[in-house]
Amino acid sequence: DETLRSLAAPPSPPGQDPQGWRAPVDCVRANELCAAEPSCSSRYRTLRQCLAGRDRNTMLANKECQAALEVLQESPLYDCRCKRGMKKELQCLQIYWSIHLGLTEGEEFYEASPYEPVTSRLSDIFRLASIFSGMDPATNSKSNHCLDAAKACNLNDNCKRLRSGYISTCSKEISATEHCSRRKCHKALRQFFDRVPSEYTYRLLFCSCKDQACAERRRQTIVPSCSYEDKHKPNCLELRNVCRADHLCRSRLADFHANCQASFQSLTSCPGDNYQACLGSYAGLIGFDMTPNYVDASTTSITISPWCSCKGSGNLEEECEKFLRDFTENPCLRNAIQAFGNGTDVNLTPRTRLVPVTVPPRTEKSPSPDDINYSNTIYDTSIITTCTSIQEHGQKLNKSKEQSLCYSETQLTTDTMPDQKTFVDPKAGGSRHWAGRILPTVPVLLLVLVL
Repeated sequence: DETLRSLAAPPSPPGQDPQGWRAPVDCVRANELCAAEPSCSSRYRTLRQCLAGRDRNTMLANKECQAALEVLQESPLYDCRCKRGMKKELQCLQIYWSIHLGLTEGEEFYEASPYEPVTSRLSDIFRLASIFSGMDPATNSKSNHCLDAAKACNLNDNCKRLRSGYISTCSKEISATEHCSRRKCHKALRQFFDRVPSEYTYRLLFCSCKDQACAERRRQTIVPSCSYEDKHKPNCLELRNVCRADHLCRSRLADFHANCQASFQSLTSCPGDNYQACLGSYAGLIGFDMTPNYVDASTTSITISPWCSCKGSGNLEEECEKFLRDFTENPCLRNAIQAFGNGTDVNLTPRTRLVPVTVPPRTEKSPSPDDINYSNTIYDTSIITTCTSIQEHGQKLNKSKEQSLCYSETQLTTDTMPDQKTFVDPKAGGSRHWAGRILPTVPVLLLVLVL
C-alpha cells in the first residue's frame, strides 16, 4: 500500500520533504500540520463528527465520512505516533485514537501500538546500573536483590520521594470498608514508573530471588492489596473493555501486546529480540485497572497475571483464555524478566543467530594438515555457539532444521565418528590413508641417501 500510494502521489514541490505528508511526527505536531492545511482540517472535523455517537459500520455507510477517512489517510495524522512520558502524552493519544478507531473495527484482539518503537536494550540499563553491586547474582548468591533494589532507590532523591509517595498513598486507610483509595494509588504508581529512570524501577519489579522472603517482597512492590487485588475478580474480557474505554490504558495495553506478544521466529520469543521493549511495556501497565503482578511468591517459576479470571465468559471463553495466557504463559515476558534478574541480555552478534550452517564445497586438491580440522571448526563456531547461547538464555528450539544441528560437542566428535576426533570427508579417505603410509618412510629414505 505504501509503495502504491507513493507511485500514485504527485511529485513533491521543490524544498518539501520527499516523504511529503508521510514524514513521521508525533500526533500533537501532526494535528498542528493538519490544522494549517484547510483540506485536512475540514476533513478532520468531519471525521470527529462522524465518530461521535456512531458505530463504525454506520459511519462508513456515510459517503462524506468515508471521503474524510480517505483524505486523512494521506495526512500526517495517519502515521503519527506518541512518545512515552511526553509532556502532552494524553492529548497525543487522544488524537491518535480519533483517527485509528475510525480506521479499524475497534474490536481487534490485538491493536497496533500508538507509541514510537523502543530502540534501546537492556544492556544500556545494565551499564547505567553498574554502580549497584547486587546486579550480578554470581558476586553474592545469598543477597536479597529486591532489598538491594530498595536500598539503591533510597540513595536517589527522586526515586526515594516518589516511591515513598505511592507507598504512603496506597497504604492509607480511608474507612472501615475502604482501606485505600485505589484511584489515588494508581495515579501515584503511574507517576513513579513514568518519572523514575528504569535502572531503578526495573530493579524493584524484576529483581531475581532465591528465597520466598525475597520473592514476596518483589510481589509486594506495587502494594497489591490496594493497586492490584480487589474483593472479586472481574472477567478478563470485561476488564479489557474497561481498559479500552480509556485512551491511556488502551494505549499501554496495545503497547504491551506489540512488544511482549510471543514470537516463535526469534531467539528469545520476543519481537525483535528486544527484552527492554517488553519490560517497558509491562511497567507501563502498572497503575491501571489492567495492572499485572506476580501471582505468588514462588522462586521456581514466574507467573504474571492481571487481577481477573475467565469465569462467566460464556461463548467467549476461548478468547478470554487466550487473552489471559498472554500474561500467565508468555515466554517472552518470562524470559525478559529472568534476563534482567540475571543481569544478562541478548547477544545479537551474528554468531548467535539461528542460521543454517553450510560447508563450503570440497576441492579436488589433497588437503593440507591445516585443512584437516576445517569442517570441525565450522561446527564449533556456528552450531555449538548457537546452541550454547540458547541454553544460556533457557530457550527451547522450535521444531525446525536447526534443531537437528544442536548436538553437544562430545556428540559431534564421538557419536558421529566414534574413532575420530575430527570430521574427515569419506571421499577423500584414499588420499589421506596413502599419505599416512608414506609419511613414516620419509626419514628412512633420507637416512639411506646420506649413507
